Amino acid sequence: MIVFLLGTHLIMTVRTGFIQRKIGTAIKLSVSKSDENAEGDVSQFGALATALAATIGTGNIVGVATGLWFGGPGAIFWMWIIGIFGIATKYAETYISVKYRVKDENGEMLGGAMYALERGFKNKAAGKVLAVLFAVFTFIASFGIGASVQSNALTGVITGYIQDGGIGVNAMLGVILVILVGIVIIGGIKSVTKVTEKLVPIMALLYAAGCIVIICLNYEYAGEAIMLIVTCAFTGQAAFGGTVGSGIALALQFGFKRGLFSNESGLGSAPLVAASATTKNPARQALVSMSGTFWDTVIICAITGIMLVSTMLANPSIQAGIAAGEITAAAQLTTTAFSSIPVLGPIVLTVGMILFSYSTILGWSAYGNRAVMYLFGNKGIRPYQLVFLLFVFWGCIGGGDLVWNISDITNALMAIPNCIAVLALGGVIAAGTKHYVYGGNLEEVDETPIPTIERKK
Repeated sequence: MIVFLLGTHLIMTVRTGFIQRKIGTAIKLSVSKSDENAEGDVSQFGALATALAATIGTGNIVGVATGLWFGGPGAIFWMWIIGIFGIATKYAETYISVKYRVKDENGEMLGGAMYALERGFKNKAAGKVLAVLFAVFTFIASFGIGASVQSNALTGVITGYIQDGGIGVNAMLGVILVILVGIVIIGGIKSVTKVTEKLVPIMALLYAAGCIVIICLNYEYAGEAIMLIVTCAFTGQAAFGGTVGSGIALALQFGFKRGLFSNESGLGSAPLVAASATTKNPARQALVSMSGTFWDTVIICAITGIMLVSTMLANPSIQAGIAAGEITAAAQLTTTAFSSIPVLGPIVLTVGMILFSYSTILGWSAYGNRAVMYLFGNKGIRPYQLVFLLFVFWGCIGGGDLVWNISDITNALMAIPNCIAVLALGGVIAAGTKHYVYGGNLEEVDETPIPTIERKK
């Protein structure tokens, strides 16, 4: 799966003419006002914020620590690499999602890999089968990566501070979280987007500021941390006395696995909401979406990794704690690092964790919403939302290892039909990119009629 995903990233990097070099344009578009007189339901930034809400979560806080724990510092380097090349795949999957989007009878935009597979494939039967598979995998993944993983990580951080792992506290946190999630997702994607537009900038800046403060406190080790991350990626040398994972194979394995979890490029998740964006043409929204991978993996994960490694170098007691069995989980690395900031550190991490997990749950509820709409129509939305909330609660009281393993599996399953769509429609993506991006036609309005479909009642 790692080879398949990386191969897709490399192929789309070539087919899009190394679209990563347009990251400046992408960032500029992402903060500009939505395209006037264009079709869509949510703003370009709203779609990006929802995608970032779903990706800037435990993949950054706990996921990077997990990669470091099992794969060593080198895993962080490979997370960066898959993030850089994943920018091209995020662009490509969003392009086809917008290009092949449809409208329902009420004018609401619907898109994603399933519609690209249905409408873009010449072999309609194969396209339909792959479309259904993608929707089913997204439906399942939303309960794992979207609901349980986030609530499980949130509960772990909070109970870690109050030194209480009792089921009563976990259940209480679960009830509170279910209520806070329920009052937003009941309003659908527009409701989710309104919340994430306001939440994402605040939580990202808060967390990034905390990481930067810790790096400054460990400034003597920051350079060494970066060197260690790079050298361990290629030499396979043991790090921290062998108390955490080491070796090239482990660094690659956990770096790529956690990198996929972090930025979701290739999963086809972000395009599900991006297809609803108000945009003049597919390339504009594709550029906006790819900026999310840059912020998520290249920036947020980078400062998280440097923060963690520099903290471990500055505090040998952490290594001793791992060796003695006093530190037994990857999440404790992040907790220990933020504890180095007097008084405010634990507060920043706890608040950040709550916001990250909450926003990720909201984002993935929107993805699951689109999958359910494709599979079952309107009648499936309310039952789905109820089951989704049950999984949020279960994550608060359930086992973390099982949840993480399920997430890795469902991530891979989503990526298969989505990457097939991206690769099969690579010619369409390349031609459109050449015209809009490299031909200087980004302001051109795509006049192709958007078909209207009748949703299942």
